[in-house]
Amino acid sequence: MSLERHRVVVTGLGAVTPLGNDVESSWEALLKGRSGAGRITLFDPTGYRTTIAAEVDWDTTAHFDAKEARRLDRFSEFFIVAARQAITHAGLDFAADEEAAARSGVMVGAGFGGMGSFIEEIQVLETRGPDRVSPTGVPRIIPNMAAGLVSIEHNLTGPVSCVVTACSASANAIGDAAEIIRRGAADVMVAGGAEAAITTFGIATFAQSRALSTRNDDPTAASRPFDAGRDGFVMGEGGAVLVLESLEHAAARGAEVLAEVTGYGMSADAYHITLPKPGGMGAAKAMVAALQDAGLAPDAIGYINAHGTSTPANDSTETAAIKIAMGEAAATTPVSSTKSMTGHLLGGAGAVEAIFSILAIRDHILPPTINYETPDPECDLDYVPNEAREATLEHAMSNSFGFGGHNVALVISAMR
Repeated sequence: MSLERHRVVVTGLGAVTPLGNDVESSWEALLKGRSGAGRITLFDPTGYRTTIAAEVDWDTTAHFDAKEARRLDRFSEFFIVAARQAITHAGLDFAADEEAAARSGVMVGAGFGGMGSFIEEIQVLETRGPDRVSPTGVPRIIPNMAAGLVSIEHNLTGPVSCVVTACSASANAIGDAAEIIRRGAADVMVAGGAEAAITTFGIATFAQSRALSTRNDDPTAASRPFDAGRDGFVMGEGGAVLVLESLEHAAARGAEVLAEVTGYGMSADAYHITLPKPGGMGAAKAMVAALQDAGLAPDAIGYINAHGTSTPANDSTETAAIKIAMGEAAATTPVSSTKSMTGHLLGGAGAVEAIFSILAIRDHILPPTINYETPDPECDLDYVPNEAREATLEHAMSNSFGFGGHNVALVISAMR
């Protein structure tokens, strides 16, 4: 294994979101300020505290035959399809290049994995007995299976793993995959995350913890990060994948480089199972670590894609963290939360938001924070309210924070 530290570039993107079933349609809807939230259709939410979510418009049969579909949970479907898109976008053909496949791997991040399949099999057990539980129950449930399935489909025999760190999981997956390439253990990593937790249990348990918005009569206005009237997040679902490569590998095959992963920082709040640590010091520590990893001063960051969940505690704490990490630059650095439109994809959020950060750099435009109407004195930064904004930037930061106090920051840069 080489001791050389390799630069890590992005050559492919794939996404399935509540705004569209590919990257460009999701991005177009985002820039128009369109919300993906609505009344839940995946089950009847009558009687639930929260009856809204941001669902993916999804047809399994468009991507998988009946035999395949029986072996897959919805979250794995999202990840597999996003991976196919990203690999195609990157111009990679692993079937034709076994040597490349042997030096390529997969890293998935998920908060829950196959929650829908778990609920389904428990219901079968309780109503029909143990002999009727599916033999594919475990493979559909375990979160690492999405990575395993992508490695099987594309014959990727390099490092394959899974990160389960709640809502920071797919950001961790991207950062960890980048580190694998940096140290020379792989040339290519297919990295990202997925989630499909819009289920009876998922909605009920988050609602009971008072984490979800109850603005049920106005779904598209419910996710309002940093607004004084925010009352909780809107659950989303979907998946997103980035193809990461060493710069040398990408250059050798003449690949188009979309961006570079220059910084990765992690920290822990060591405070509470669900609440962020007041004052923002824990999250700020991850942001500072990412800046140091990238070798950048705070004023080099031209945009921050915030974790921005639309919960009272998260948004004020993140604002404080940005001020600590960015210093004087915080006052002039645009910050937006794309969760105002996608909802919160939980374990899949970090990968989706990393893609949006890349596209902001590519297209010189910042996605807005929609539904921003009433300023909160504790949230006093530039949140790119309600309309996308043209901007030239070379570096963006994407924040992801998870239950248990997991903090992750990624720095994405234009190719230099």
